[in-house]
Amino acid sequence: MNALAVRGFLIVAIAVLATLQRPARADTVGIEVPAVTPYRPTVSTPAALSAPRWLEIEAGVVTSEGGDPERRDAVPYTLKYAFSPDWGVRLQGEALVRGFDPNRRHTTGFGDTAFVLKRRFAVNEYSAFGLEVGVGAATAPPGLNSGSGRTDYSLNGIYSSDFGSAYHVDLNYAVTRLGNIGPADGHLQELWAAALAKSFHGRWGVVGEFSGTHQSGVERTAQVLLATSFSPKHTISWDCGVARGLTTTTPTWSLFAGVTVLGRSF
Repeated sequence: MNALAVRGFLIVAIAVLATLQRPARADTVGIEVPAVTPYRPTVSTPAALSAPRWLEIEAGVVTSEGGDPERRDAVPYTLKYAFSPDWGVRLQGEALVRGFDPNRRHTTGFGDTAFVLKRRFAVNEYSAFGLEVGVGAATAPPGLNSGSGRTDYSLNGIYSSDFGSAYHVDLNYAVTRLGNIGPADGHLQELWAAALAKSFHGRWGVVGEFSGTHQSGVERTAQVLLATSFSPKHTISWDCGVARGLTTTTPTWSLFAGVTVLGRSF
C-alpha cells in the first residue's frame, strides 16, 4: 500500500472517529438522530439533501489507471450541510492527490476545491427535482487539477425517484463553463449520469451507473461504474467499487472505497 493510500485511510478513520463522538450541543440529547444521505460513490448526486442542521461528512480513496495522467491517486472529501429539506450547501474536493506520468515520475499536492449551493423541488414523497450551482477553484498543483486549472462555474439539473420496494434512480445533466481551454476547444462541458440503485434489507445496497462528458473540440469520455455499500447503522455507510472507462480518453480502471458519516448537529 503506497503512502498516499495510507494517508487516505488515516483521513477516513479520523473523520469517522470525530463524528462518532457525542453531539456538541446539550439540547440534542433525546432528539432522534437522522440517517445519512450518501452522495458517493457515483458521479451523479440525488435530489435529496442530507439531514437538516446536521453536518455530514464523506471521505474516501480512489486510484485510476490510464488517461492523463497515466495514474492518479486521490483522497476525495465532501462536507454537506442542509438548512432545510430543500436548501443546502456542500464543500468538496481532494485532500490529497498524486499523479504519475508514463516515466513513473509523480507530483503530489492538495486537490481542487468546489462550493455548491443546492435546491430541492419535491414532486411527491417518492420523487423530486434538484438544482445545483457550483464554483470550482483550481487549488491543485498544475497537472493534478480535476477541473480546467482555473475557476469553473457549473449548473446541474437532477431528477431522483424511488420505485418498487427498494429501487432508486438518479439522473443528472450538468453544464460547466471552463475557465481554461485549448485554442480549438469549447468553453462549455456537458456531463450526463444515470444511476440505478437497489437496497437489500436496509443495510446492503448495490448501484450501477453510466456517465460521460462532451465538450466541443475534445474527445468524449464515458464510463460504467459498479459499487456496493454497507450500513452497519443508520448514521454511517461504507462503500467500495470499480469503474471501467469506455473511451480512450477515460481512465481504463478506477478502484475506490469510502465512507459517509453523520457528524454533529448545529
